[in-house]
Amino acid sequence: MRIDIISCVPKLLDSPFSHSILQRANDKALSEVHVHDLREYKVNKHGHIDDYAYGHGAGMVLMADPIFNCIEDLKKERDYQEVIYMTPDGEVFDQQIANHLSISCENIIILCGHYKGIDQRVRDEVITREISIGDFVLSGGELAAAVVADAIIRLIPGVLGDETSALTDSFQDGLLAPPVYTRPREWKGQEVPAILLSGHESKIDEWRLEQSMERTKKRRPDLWEKYLDAHPEVKTKKKKK
Repeated sequence: MRIDIISCVPKLLDSPFSHSILQRANDKALSEVHVHDLREYKVNKHGHIDDYAYGHGAGMVLMADPIFNCIEDLKKERDYQEVIYMTPDGEVFDQQIANHLSISCENIIILCGHYKGIDQRVRDEVITREISIGDFVLSGGELAAAVVADAIIRLIPGVLGDETSALTDSFQDGLLAPPVYTRPREWKGQEVPAILLSGHESKIDEWRLEQSMERTKKRRPDLWEKYLDAHPEVKTKKKKK
C-alpha cells in the first residue's frame, strides 16, 4: 500500500512514520508513506497557499489551486482508490473504516486541513471521502492523518508479528478487548486468573468473550447496544438467565 499525505507543515509527520511498526512496514516494503509539502505548489511569487475567506470572518482558508495541482501531479503517476480529506465535519473514523480501506485500497491520498479549512470547491471536485478522528478540533490534519495511516497499515498482512493480533483488537468484533496478563504470575498480591493458566483453549475463549462483553457493557454502553442489535441471540440468552 502507498499513502501520499499532503500537508502545509510536513515536518509534523517526520516522527510517526520513522519508528516502531510503521517503520518496519516500510522496511519490509509492505507500505510506503510519502509526505508532500503543499507550499511547493504555491500559485504566486509570494508563496501563498492560503487567503482570506469570502464573506469576512476570522481565519485563513487553503486555496484551491495548490491542492488541486498537487493531487493532479500525483494522479499522473498512479491510480488512487481514495482521496481523503481530514476534517472535523467528516464521518467519524472507526475500525470498520480502517478495515475497508486496508482491504480495498492500494493507493490513498490524505489531505491535511489547516487554518479554517480548504476551499469548498476542492472538496466538491476531487475529495472522495471526508474523515474525522473525533468530535474535537486540532491545529491541523497532520496528526489525524498519522492516526488513520497507522490504523490502516497495521492491518496489512505481514506488518504485525502475530497474524492474529489485529483480529483480536478492540472493535474488530464490535466489542472492547478483554483484559490481558503477563509474567509474573503474582504481582502485588494479585494473581493471574486461573482460567488463563488452565490450558483449556475453548474455556479461555469463552472467558475472554464474557470479559469483553462485560467490559463493553460497562465502559461503552453505546457499543454494547449495537452489539446486541447485531447479535440478538446474546440478548435472548441473557434474558433466559
